[in-house]
Amino acid sequence: MRVVSGIYKGRRFDVPHSFKARPTTDFAKENLFNVLSNLVDFGSHVQVLDLFAGTGSISLEFVSRGCNQVVCIEKDRDHYAFICKVLKELGDTSCQPLKTDVFKFISHCSQQFDIIFADPPYALPNLASLPDLIIENRLLKENGIFILEHGREHQFEQHPNFTQHRCYGAVNFTFFQ
Repeated sequence: MRVVSGIYKGRRFDVPHSFKARPTTDFAKENLFNVLSNLVDFGSHVQVLDLFAGTGSISLEFVSRGCNQVVCIEKDRDHYAFICKVLKELGDTSCQPLKTDVFKFISHCSQQFDIIFADPPYALPNLASLPDLIIENRLLKENGIFILEHGREHQFEQHPNFTQHRCYGAVNFTFFQ
Protein backbone atom coordinates (compact mmCIF):
# COMPACT_ATOMS: atom_id res chain seq x y z
CA MET A 1 0.00 0.00 0.00
CA ARG A 2 1.39 3.39 -1.01
CA VAL A 3 0.39 6.96 -0.14
CA VAL A 4 0.09 8.80 -3.47
CA SER A 5 0.20 12.46 -2.39
CA GLY A 6 0.59 14.92 0.45
CA ILE A 7 3.01 14.96 3.38
CA TYR A 8 3.30 11.15 3.43
CA LYS A 9 3.64 10.84 -0.36
CA GLY A 10 5.61 7.75 -1.34
CA ARG A 11 5.37 6.06 2.07
CA ARG A 12 4.75 2.34 1.67
CA PHE A 13 3.21 -0.09 4.12
CA ASP A 14 3.23 -3.85 3.67
CA VAL A 15 -0.29 -5.21 3.92
CA PRO A 16 -0.35 -8.78 5.26
CA HIS A 17 -1.16 -11.35 2.56
CA SER A 18 -3.83 -12.87 4.80
CA PHE A 19 -6.03 -9.75 4.54
CA LYS A 20 -9.41 -10.14 2.89
CA ALA A 21 -9.60 -6.42 2.05
CA ARG A 22 -9.44 -5.31 -1.56
CA PRO A 23 -7.43 -2.08 -1.39
CA THR A 24 -8.37 0.63 -3.86
CA THR A 25 -5.77 0.58 -6.64
CA ASP A 26 -3.22 3.40 -6.79
CA PHE A 27 -4.57 4.34 -10.23
CA ALA A 28 -8.15 4.65 -8.96
CA LYS A 29 -7.02 6.38 -5.75
CA GLU A 30 -4.97 8.99 -7.65
CA ASN A 31 -7.88 9.74 -9.95
CA LEU A 32 -10.36 9.92 -7.08
CA PHE A 33 -8.23 12.49 -5.29
CA ASN A 34 -7.69 14.45 -8.51
CA VAL A 35 -11.48 14.77 -8.78
CA LEU A 36 -11.81 15.62 -5.08
CA SER A 37 -9.10 18.29 -5.24
CA ASN A 38 -11.30 20.15 -7.74
CA LEU A 39 -14.28 19.93 -5.38
CA VAL A 40 -12.69 20.43 -1.95
CA ASP A 41 -10.05 22.73 -0.55
CA PHE A 42 -8.20 20.19 1.59
CA GLY A 43 -6.91 21.42 4.90
CA SER A 44 -7.33 21.23 8.62
CA HIS A 45 -10.97 22.31 8.51
CA VAL A 46 -12.09 19.25 6.49
CA GLN A 47 -13.69 16.45 8.52
CA VAL A 48 -13.74 13.02 6.89
CA LEU A 49 -15.47 9.73 7.60
CA ASP A 50 -14.05 6.55 5.99
CA LEU A 51 -16.49 3.63 6.17
CA PHE A 52 -15.30 0.05 5.63
CA ALA A 53 -11.74 1.36 6.01
CA GLY A 54 -10.03 -1.98 5.24
CA THR A 55 -6.30 -1.23 5.18
CA GLY A 56 -6.82 2.46 5.96
CA SER A 57 -5.41 3.48 2.59
CA ILE A 58 -8.06 6.12 1.87
CA SER A 59 -7.90 7.48 5.42
CA LEU A 60 -4.14 7.90 5.07
CA GLU A 61 -4.61 9.84 1.83
CA PHE A 62 -6.93 12.29 3.58
CA VAL A 63 -4.53 12.65 6.53
CA SER A 64 -1.61 13.11 4.14
CA ARG A 65 -3.48 15.99 2.47
CA GLY A 66 -3.89 17.86 5.76
CA CYS A 67 -7.33 16.85 7.03
CA ASN A 68 -7.09 17.12 10.81
CA GLN A 69 -10.02 14.85 11.59
CA VAL A 70 -10.43 11.55 9.82
CA VAL A 71 -12.64 8.96 11.47
CA CYS A 72 -12.25 5.49 9.99
CA ILE A 73 -14.57 2.61 10.73
CA GLU A 74 -13.37 -0.99 10.41
CA LYS A 75 -15.01 -4.03 11.95
CA ASP A 76 -12.32 -6.64 11.24
CA ARG A 77 -9.95 -7.03 14.20
CA ASP A 78 -6.81 -7.59 12.10
CA HIS A 79 -7.52 -4.73 9.71
CA TYR A 80 -8.24 -2.39 12.62
CA ALA A 81 -4.95 -3.42 14.28
CA PHE A 82 -3.07 -2.78 11.01
CA ILE A 83 -4.55 0.73 10.71
CA CYS A 84 -3.56 1.49 14.32
CA LYS A 85 -0.03 0.17 13.68
CA VAL A 86 0.43 2.36 10.58
CA LEU A 87 -0.83 5.47 12.39
CA LYS A 88 1.48 4.78 15.32
CA GLU A 89 4.40 4.33 12.92
CA LEU A 90 3.58 7.72 11.35
CA GLY A 91 3.08 9.34 14.74
CA ASP A 92 -0.06 11.00 13.37
CA THR A 93 -3.04 11.63 15.65
CA SER A 94 -5.41 13.21 13.14
CA CYS A 95 -6.98 9.85 12.26
CA GLN A 96 -9.27 8.14 14.73
CA PRO A 97 -9.84 4.46 13.92
CA LEU A 98 -12.90 2.83 15.45
CA LYS A 99 -13.47 -0.92 15.58
CA THR A 100 -17.20 -1.22 15.05
CA ASP A 101 -19.91 -2.17 12.58
CA VAL A 102 -20.53 0.50 9.94
CA PHE A 103 -24.33 0.23 10.11
CA LYS A 104 -24.37 0.57 13.91
CA PHE A 105 -22.05 3.56 13.64
CA ILE A 106 -24.25 5.25 11.02
CA SER A 107 -27.38 4.82 13.13
CA HIS A 108 -25.76 6.24 16.29
CA CYS A 109 -23.46 8.94 14.91
CA SER A 110 -24.45 12.54 15.65
CA GLN A 111 -21.44 14.21 13.99
CA GLN A 112 -21.55 15.60 10.46
CA PHE A 113 -18.72 15.35 7.93
CA ASP A 114 -17.52 17.28 4.90
CA ILE A 115 -16.56 14.08 3.08
CA ILE A 116 -17.73 10.53 3.61
CA PHE A 117 -16.08 7.72 1.71
CA ALA A 118 -17.38 4.15 1.72
CA ASP A 119 -15.67 1.13 0.19
CA PRO A 120 -17.87 -1.79 1.24
CA PRO A 121 -17.37 -5.33 0.00
CA TYR A 122 -18.79 -5.28 -3.52
CA ALA A 123 -21.02 -8.26 -2.66
CA LEU A 124 -22.51 -6.55 0.42
CA PRO A 125 -26.27 -7.31 0.21
CA ASN A 126 -27.39 -3.83 1.30
CA LEU A 127 -24.69 -1.83 -0.52
CA ALA A 128 -27.31 0.07 -2.53
CA SER A 129 -28.92 1.38 0.69
CA LEU A 130 -25.79 3.25 1.80
CA PRO A 131 -26.52 6.59 0.06
CA ASP A 132 -29.98 6.74 1.65
CA LEU A 133 -28.65 5.77 5.09
CA ILE A 134 -25.99 8.50 4.97
CA ILE A 135 -28.51 11.14 3.89
CA GLU A 136 -31.36 10.04 6.18
CA ASN A 137 -29.05 10.01 9.21
CA ARG A 138 -27.79 13.51 8.30
CA LEU A 139 -24.12 12.57 8.40
CA LEU A 140 -23.16 15.02 5.65
CA LYS A 141 -22.67 18.71 6.32
CA GLU A 142 -24.38 21.12 3.96
CA ASN A 143 -22.61 20.78 0.58
CA GLY A 144 -20.83 17.68 1.90
CA ILE A 145 -19.81 14.89 -0.47
CA PHE A 146 -20.47 11.17 -0.13
CA ILE A 147 -18.39 8.88 -2.35
CA LEU A 148 -19.34 5.23 -2.72
CA GLU A 149 -16.90 2.77 -4.25
CA HIS A 150 -18.67 -0.15 -5.89
CA GLY A 151 -18.58 -2.71 -8.67
CA ARG A 152 -20.10 -2.44 -12.14
CA GLU A 153 -23.38 -4.08 -11.19
CA HIS A 154 -24.62 -1.03 -9.25
CA GLN A 155 -26.05 2.06 -10.93
CA PHE A 156 -26.99 5.18 -8.97
CA GLU A 157 -27.61 7.77 -11.69
CA GLN A 158 -31.33 7.91 -10.80
CA HIS A 159 -30.70 8.61 -7.12
CA PRO A 160 -31.94 12.12 -6.20
CA ASN A 161 -28.59 13.02 -4.58
CA PHE A 162 -26.41 11.68 -7.41
CA THR A 163 -23.86 14.17 -8.78
CA GLN A 164 -21.34 12.16 -10.81
CA HIS A 165 -19.91 8.73 -11.58
CA ARG A 166 -16.30 7.85 -12.35
CA CYS A 167 -14.99 4.49 -13.51
CA TYR A 168 -11.34 3.40 -13.36
CA GLY A 169 -11.07 -0.18 -14.61
CA ALA A 170 -13.20 -2.34 -12.31
CA VAL A 171 -13.42 0.43 -9.69
CA ASN A 172 -16.47 2.69 -9.74
CA PHE A 173 -16.94 5.82 -7.66
CA THR A 174 -20.33 7.44 -7.39
CA PHE A 175 -20.61 10.88 -5.83
CA PHE A 176 -23.63 12.16 -3.91
CA GLN A 177 -24.41 15.53 -2.29
